[in-house]
Formats: sequence, structure tokens, C-alpha cells
Amino acid sequence: QVQLVESGGGLVQAGGSLRLSCAASGRTFSSYAMGWFRQAPGKEREFVAAINWSGSNTYYADSVKDRFTISRDNAKNTVYLQMNSLKPEDTAVYYCAATLGLMSGEYDYWGQGTQVTVSS
Repeated sequence: QVQLVESGGGLVQAGGSLRLSCAASGRTFSSYAMGWFRQAPGKEREFVAAINWSGSNTYYADSVKDRFTISRDNAKNTVYLQMNSLKPEDTAVYYCAATLGLMSGEYDYWGQGTQVTVSS
């Protein structure tokens, strides 16, 4: 089992940047594929980005491609989401998640979320 804690959210102006972090407990972090998801008020949760266990493979939602970068540091049990050129429509609660399966599949463990607000 793994526990996830997100941080780094906040209020930023459109065009600005934020870096989210997700710290994981447990000694098997490197076994997990990791993902970032988000949920805006009144909307369904949506996929943002994912990274495989080694960091050698990533993929992104079309809406964030070329603006967001997911990375991980297995020595620090942490996954990151660098968000650049932020838009008001990026406003949401951002969650990280972990899975022992495919990074394109279902995720088993979730953090509590961190709020990102982008002002216009």
C-alpha cells in the first residue's frame, strides 16, 4: 500500500507557472506508475498526465500537452507536475494517484488533492 500527499497548489495569474509535488510513503514507490488527475467544480475528474515506474515513458491529455511536464524522483519517493503557461481553465483540484498496473489503466491509491486556481 502507498499513501500520497500532494503539495504546491495555489493562486497564480494566467500565463504563470506552478510545480506540484506528490510525496509517497512506502519503500515500493518505484514499482508504481503514477498519474495526475484534476477535477474542476461541477465537472468530472479528468486525466492530466502519467509516468511509468522508471520515468522513461509519459503521456498527457491533449489539453495540457506542451505546457505540463510530469517527472519523478524514485530516490525521493516523489512525483512532480510542472505546469507552465497556465490558463483559467486549468483551475481545479489536482490529485496524484498510483497504480501497480498500466499507467493508462485504473489507479488504486489517491492523494487528498491540492487546489490550483488560475486568475485571468
